[in-house]
Amino acid sequence: MSTRIDRPAIDPPLALLAELTHRCPLRCPYCSNPVALARASEELSAAEWIGVLREAAALGVLQVHFSGGEPMARRDLAQLIAAASEHGLYGNLITSGTLGGSAEIEVFAKAGLKHVQLSFQDVAPDNADRIAGLAGAHGRKTAFAAAVRAAGLPLTLNMVVHRQNLRGLPDMIDMALALGARRLEVAHVQYYAWALVNRAAFLPSRAELDEATAVVKAARERLKGVLTIDYVIPDYHARRPKSCMNGWGRQFINIMPTGKAVPCHAAETLPGLDFPSVRDSSLADIWYRSAAFNRFRGTDWMAEPCRSCERREIDWGGCRCQAFQLAGDASRTDPVCALSPDHELVGAALAGAAASPPAFVYRQYR
Repeated sequence: MSTRIDRPAIDPPLALLAELTHRCPLRCPYCSNPVALARASEELSAAEWIGVLREAAALGVLQVHFSGGEPMARRDLAQLIAAASEHGLYGNLITSGTLGGSAEIEVFAKAGLKHVQLSFQDVAPDNADRIAGLAGAHGRKTAFAAAVRAAGLPLTLNMVVHRQNLRGLPDMIDMALALGARRLEVAHVQYYAWALVNRAAFLPSRAELDEATAVVKAARERLKGVLTIDYVIPDYHARRPKSCMNGWGRQFINIMPTGKAVPCHAAETLPGLDFPSVRDSSLADIWYRSAAFNRFRGTDWMAEPCRSCERREIDWGGCRCQAFQLAGDASRTDPVCALSPDHELVGAALAGAAASPPAFVYRQYR
């Protein structure tokens, strides 16, 4: 079978997010997986995933991020890592670190894995386990981090922060150093899927956000050349929207466990879009020619104020899913933008945050 692709005037995707499964031992109430989770019986087979990886390499993809759920719930993960390596893809494992240890990591390293991203819920074990919804999760994660470093793989820690763990941010940074991470991602909760369900439990105040931002700024200066710190602020406190996925259908393609292809985690929630599946279409057809991937690509779809905005090719109109969630229309300007006619909806959400956070609605299979 030829791998030659006739490329239209659209750049190929930089990265493929391979959501191998929605199975996960954790029950994080901010999980980016959809509220309706796919069952194991619906997942792509190893042969199907290997075909996707082969097509991705031919398409021009450089990186593959193995994610979930928990990708280590797949017994064929090492086989998929090896296939990615065979096709010249940089393989990154995004994991909770609760389903394995030294033996698994050594196998993954030998198969060609290049990097590990390990998520933490907090630096305080009790609170971390409470947020994760699994007793003993924090201890397993720290042991897994040690195994990653012993195997010689570079390690990134992902710290998802919010009003229920922000006070521990300085200690989180110290923990990243102690565990030998090269990079730390401090990412405020983004309000989609399960996090949208739990928004009132997570939204920080402006004062809490400002304090956290100052902590990160000081740490970046202090640890320059030692630890790289990425920082993602919560959209609701921003004045301008983020460049969601660096623009719809511009750099990233996400394959869900069932084979459905989407431009981002939450895109499936948008009405009126028929997202194709790798079971029915080639990756090249999906990326270049599908109506769903072309719907919000570029700037032609934009209305005012985006159409004449000087930032239209910087933030690409912001997040389509957030526009739908807040304003009921995916084609409107992201309400996070201060120029949006719907910006007051963000203020209403912030004003509605409870003084005492409500109990979590934990991620679970229906």
